[in-house]
Amino acid sequence: MKKKRHSAEQIIRKLREADGMLSAGKTIAELCQQLAISEQTSPLSGA
Repeated sequence: MKKKRHSAEQIIRKLREADGMLSAGKTIAELCQQLAISEQTSPLSGA
């Protein structure tokens, strides 16, 4: 099964949303769940 790839615009939009959520006090786990990405995928997780 082919993996879903996101366009550059989609990635930028999700990163901007994530930045806003972190500023609002959300945790990494909460924002990953809302953005439908894994914590391992998130560049914000520090992994």
